[in-house]
Amino acid sequence: MPIKKSELYSSLWKSCDELRGGMDASQYKDYVLVLLFVKYVSDKGASQKGYLLDVPKEASFADMVALKGDKEIGEKMMKIIDRLAEANDLVGVINVADFNDPDKLGKGKEMVDRLSNLVSIFDTPALDFRGNRAEGDDLLGDAYEYLMRHFATESGKSKGQFYTPAEVSRIMAKVIGVGEAKSAGQAIHDPTCGSGSLLLKAHDEAKCRTGLDLALYGQEMKSQGQSQVKSRVKSRSCSWLAAEP
Repeated sequence: MPIKKSELYSSLWKSCDELRGGMDASQYKDYVLVLLFVKYVSDKGASQKGYLLDVPKEASFADMVALKGDKEIGEKMMKIIDRLAEANDLVGVINVADFNDPDKLGKGKEMVDRLSNLVSIFDTPALDFRGNRAEGDDLLGDAYEYLMRHFATESGKSKGQFYTPAEVSRIMAKVIGVGEAKSAGQAIHDPTCGSGSLLLKAHDEAKCRTGLDLALYGQEMKSQGQSQVKSRVKSRSCSWLAAEP
């Protein structure tokens, strides 16, 4: 059964509620986005033969679920994330949030309970990505944009600093004429790519119109944005050239 976006968004926001108090939106979003990525690629890796990302042994979301209640859950979750990052050239991208930080997550039982609850929120049918992607439906991208929109509101920052709304991205993709691409050797360049929303929408527009899988080239000043766009592109079959300042 396809995932209902309302259930997806509700589950994601519950995870944010679990982290509020110890940190502000600019910090806890990294934890939520990392767990979302791990859950997504683990489900896809388990359900799709030849999935483009490697999910090594002892580096899946199921391994995180097995840690619920473990007194060393924070340290062991970091090891899982590190293994996944190393296997997919994502070091410094998905291992940016410290799941073993007592200042943000609490000490002892408080950390164990908080992380166990957080993992449980993601361990739900509402976030089962196995075989639930309809043609042209970017569930991971939708989830990212939902979270970015709410993080921007909570942190009091302009939403434009976090992402380009999907509706705007689609219009811009049509205006710049990516649907008229003639060769797969062409690339789409965004000099201020942020989390990659516009790049990915432009890529989808070009592929829908021409059948060409155009390479993506992004530049982003903030390391946070660089991490987000690389993890999003890595989770999909897009050719990626760079994410540079």
